[in-house]
Amino acid sequence: MGRRSRTAVTLVVVALLALCQALVSAGPAAAATIDTNASYVLVNRNSGKALDVYNLATDNGAPLVQWARHDGTNQQWQFVDSGGGYYRLKSRLSGKVVDISGRSTADGADVIQYTDLNGTNQQFRVVDTDSGHVKLVNRNSGKALEVWEWSTADGGRISQYTDLNGANQQWQLVKLGDSGGDPTTPPGSYPDPGYVTGDINVHDPEVTKRPDGTYLLAHTGNNIVLKTSTDRTAWRNAGVAFPGGASWAHAYTDGSDNLWAPDITYANGKYYMYYSASTFGSNHSGIFLATSTTGASGSWSNQGLVIESRTSDNWNAIDPNLIIDDQGRWWLGFGSFWSGIKMVQLDPATGKRLDSTIRSIAGRGGGAIEAPFIYRHGGYYYQFVSFDLCCRGASSTYRIMVGRSTSVTGPYVDRNGTALTSGGGTQVLAGHGSIHGPGHEAVLQDNDGDVLFYHWYADDGSSRLGINKLGWDSAGWPFVY
Repeated sequence: MGRRSRTAVTLVVVALLALCQALVSAGPAAAATIDTNASYVLVNRNSGKALDVYNLATDNGAPLVQWARHDGTNQQWQFVDSGGGYYRLKSRLSGKVVDISGRSTADGADVIQYTDLNGTNQQFRVVDTDSGHVKLVNRNSGKALEVWEWSTADGGRISQYTDLNGANQQWQLVKLGDSGGDPTTPPGSYPDPGYVTGDINVHDPEVTKRPDGTYLLAHTGNNIVLKTSTDRTAWRNAGVAFPGGASWAHAYTDGSDNLWAPDITYANGKYYMYYSASTFGSNHSGIFLATSTTGASGSWSNQGLVIESRTSDNWNAIDPNLIIDDQGRWWLGFGSFWSGIKMVQLDPATGKRLDSTIRSIAGRGGGAIEAPFIYRHGGYYYQFVSFDLCCRGASSTYRIMVGRSTSVTGPYVDRNGTALTSGGGTQVLAGHGSIHGPGHEAVLQDNDGDVLFYHWYADDGSSRLGINKLGWDSAGWPFVY
């Protein structure tokens, strides 16, 4: 329906209301029962699509649109009680609320997300309709939240308009389960990486959350490359960990400054970074530790060698990953090819080895397995690994696999009960379309749930940052959405 036609309809409706007012005394419409502890997906009656924060944005002013329902956190909303029958709609992705931009009272005003100020332009009355759907009427403007121009397309903008009770102004409130709003059913196919911008050409990324809520990423490169982000979407270069070089590692790199696969953790008031030094195809390798109180370029202090492998060993000391278990014990997983993934215990006081024991926790009989990452969720430790081949651009066959154990030291088994030490693994993510070789994964528990970081290769062969959310199915196995 065009705007000119809709204006005419508006005048007719207003006239009819005025005519009927003397004859009928109508009370306010009833409000739907709202669970302020739940997460909801809001599905438009006209289009069947969900209210969505566009491109997974977390910044103020990001537009709201409609999109095919997938139950991601950018489509999940919590109703926050403002009193008087009004609510704010809080995004589970960003923590920001639905906002009529500029406190506008005009038809067609932009609808965005913004920091929760509890303003009247952020408050909505939930009004029942006779269709089982609800209308969301803004307290400041008195207008209804709608899909603009009756769009049925992904990306159709959200606006406000005079309440005409149109199907594009009606929303179904779909209450999600008791799992904190996380979906429990995997999508029908692997999703593409989430939207990221800026300096996103990375290899072997690992991310930690800073005390101020921003993100610090480290990845393979000369002297370990650093990047930062305030919102997990826009990334910028932040220099290198060792601007003066890492001469202590040259014995393993044939004199190169190229250092691999850093693992970065914030603990005990400082950052711990484990990283590897080697050359391609060799298992004459070393894993080193550096620490920093700020994480900034040039602030990292070398703490020395943690473990090394020699050509006479049947394992390879690269791809380190620190895991702190539920008893506060520190462990380092690592390994690539040869006899697979290993684990040693660390002394939390020094970050160095506690004893000489080397445990085997995964392997493919000499086949392609590397990049372990252990993550605790519920009652299990989940060991993520990368199978097959990286570093071949668009021809890379990397894929992310997982197994789990009730003990940090294993045994880890896949969904079918096959031990990871016997080649087992349940696939979590693999290449699809123009997304090639996703792998070297890391998982971060963030405010909006569990987040998977990895690299993938584009058609042009460049390696790029991949970010997706992790859900958990009813049996407790992770999936990407």
